[in-house]
Amino acid sequence: MEKITVEKNTSPAQIIYRVINYGGLVLVIIWGMLGIPYKGVMATAQGTINSLLRGIINPDMGYMTNMTIDGLPYAIVETIAIAISGTFVSAVISIPFALLASQNIVGKRVSVAGKFIITLIRTFPELILALIFISVVGPGAPAGILALGIHSIGMLGKLFSEAIESMDMGVKEALESCGGSSPEVLFRAVLPQVSPELISYTMYRFEINMRAASTLGLVGAGGIGAPLIFAIRTRAWPRAMIIVMVLIVTVSIIDMISSRIRKRLV
Repeated sequence: MEKITVEKNTSPAQIIYRVINYGGLVLVIIWGMLGIPYKGVMATAQGTINSLLRGIINPDMGYMTNMTIDGLPYAIVETIAIAISGTFVSAVISIPFALLASQNIVGKRVSVAGKFIITLIRTFPELILALIFISVVGPGAPAGILALGIHSIGMLGKLFSEAIESMDMGVKEALESCGGSSPEVLFRAVLPQVSPELISYTMYRFEINMRAASTLGLVGAGGIGAPLIFAIRTRAWPRAMIIVMVLIVTVSIIDMISSRIRKRLV
């Protein structure tokens, strides 16, 4: 049996193109590494590591069993509530933005503007939005909910619009040909088709928001971040370690539940 060999002819232009691409990538990596000043390990590093290890071995269990507003259970529940509320707000508001960015719904020109708005919203990080909303509604959970809700619109709006653009247009066109109004087309043709994907994306965003909600307390937007940063600044490592342990367990459980739900939907 004869072996069939295929000769790959590489033109000089392709070789130059690859050299420029890979060479440019290497130069960018080298530039990035040289641009980071390394000052070495601080003299207090060993003492900090030893304190962390002692905090892991002897965590502050009394803080975990404190059922008052100043205890760890309340902070965890508040963090979960911020993540749930922020995700719900963003999921609802993202639908009109997604429709505005879907080319098969509003046309190419309008969808370009919709995509630009979604990209603009996605530009601002949660912490920046939290600082803005703290000056509007004051410190606490409301600022965290608004920060997560507005920031999540950027991601969910993009994912929702992609799901809408990839849906089967036959049902929509059939309903329109029968004289269906715009609300009827939306609630009977568009949303029923893409609802499993929308719910799946929302659950995925909830996982992200749960992690983000744990850091919003660093700027005073509620959640478990405030007691964590306070414990770190005061070198209360046993309390800091119990907060981190409980946070890891909570996020892991939420991720497992969310992943199972998303697998059943898709």
